[in-house]
Amino acid sequence: MINSKKIVVVLPAYNAALTLKQTYNEIPLGIVDEVILVDDNSSDDTIKVAHELGISHIIKHDNNRGYGGNQKTCYDKALEIGGDIVIMLHPDYQYTPKLIPSMAYIIANDVYQVVLGSRTLGKGALSGGMPLYKYIANRALTFFENVMLNQKIAEYHTGYRAFSREVLMRINYKMNSEDFVFDNEMLSQIIYCGYEIAEVTCPTKYFEEASSINFRRSITYGLGVVRVSLVHRLCKWKLLKRKMYEPASDKL
Repeated sequence: MINSKKIVVVLPAYNAALTLKQTYNEIPLGIVDEVILVDDNSSDDTIKVAHELGISHIIKHDNNRGYGGNQKTCYDKALEIGGDIVIMLHPDYQYTPKLIPSMAYIIANDVYQVVLGSRTLGKGALSGGMPLYKYIANRALTFFENVMLNQKIAEYHTGYRAFSREVLMRINYKMNSEDFVFDNEMLSQIIYCGYEIAEVTCPTKYFEEASSINFRRSITYGLGVVRVSLVHRLCKWKLLKRKMYEPASDKL
């Protein structure tokens, strides 16, 4: 807890048995009040390892819902248990949990309502093993999104994110995709609502056990990002109207 604000870390997990322990052991439990793991119907021992670690809240999907569907369950549970600051961390150890205090303090002190751990603010992405084609696609898509969304964000595609309760209560994330483009739809909603986004430099690690989508899924994701950006701009111009940008009245 920081400034009397309850901090919840959510772990959207899928076949994370080999990396979960290392990730969890680096979470600063001195300030983190609750940890939620949502297992998206893994085929490995993710749930078993989670119980062995004593994670406070463990949820298992009966069917694989996808990356976006997993996050929806994560945020629903975090709000249910009273989280004031919710930090989404991948349990594949690609992002270091050691940045949790820095990200949490920014929100706890009301500087920003959203904080991203960016792999491209520094030079750590390529040195950390990010494939060159992914790095180029990341930079190209980010440039396009910044133009369409009128922003100056270093990276839209990080899986390391912190949100205030206010943001999660306001945006209609349940309307979003169940797939990987969920992340971009969520940032689009946040920006559409007028929130500013902070970023901290985050090192990254690419290794065999770390989760990563393949080339075909990457193409699908990239096309989805372009679609989200165009829809966002057209809605801002009042040429389109989408329910995803309406307030989440069921949570307010």
